Amino acid sequence: MTEKIILASGSPFRKAMLVNAGLAIEVVPPEVDERALEAPLQDSGISPEDVALVLAEAKATEVSERKPGALVLGCDQTLSLGDEIFHKPADMEGARRHLLALSGKTHQLNSAAVLARDGEVLWRHVGVASLTMRKLDPAFIGRHLARVGAKALASVGAYQIEGEGIQLFEKIEGDYFTIVGLPLLPVLAKLRELGAIDG
Repeated sequence: MTEKIILASGSPFRKAMLVNAGLAIEVVPPEVDERALEAPLQDSGISPEDVALVLAEAKATEVSERKPGALVLGCDQTLSLGDEIFHKPADMEGARRHLLALSGKTHQLNSAAVLARDGEVLWRHVGVASLTMRKLDPAFIGRHLARVGAKALASVGAYQIEGEGIQLFEKIEGDYFTIVGLPLLPVLAKLRELGAIDG
């Protein structure tokens, strides 16, 4: 018996990962203002991992309250460079600034997953990956962004590692699924433990 899982995320990448893993998924985008939720956290000293968890939990519980009885998966990802948290760039100039800031440095991707039912959190997890970007020449960044176009605006780091973005890196430590935005193996393990998918 496999239970339908509700994905509280509009991310096509997260949906594809779950569908490819054989899960029955229904997408219900959360009605959550992420920036408004995050604003009071910024000065509180909370870690980037915990910011991702707070946002994932807000999404999971909000959707689970609208979908009684359903098992809901909420997700969020933060990119942290030291204490600074990056958000999706608003435009190509923002993408250029992101890549310049990350160039030659190691940053973390923190991918949070929360399972909830009827507004109650059943499980939470954060996967962390460390990525070291090559030292990038500003002219190369311009050419790279011209090639990838609007795809650069779809992720917090202004790159997609499953595409041309892989060329920006010299070292990656961590799980591929965590980098793309969902710690898939721990999620599947918990779903099996809950009896939501065949074990």
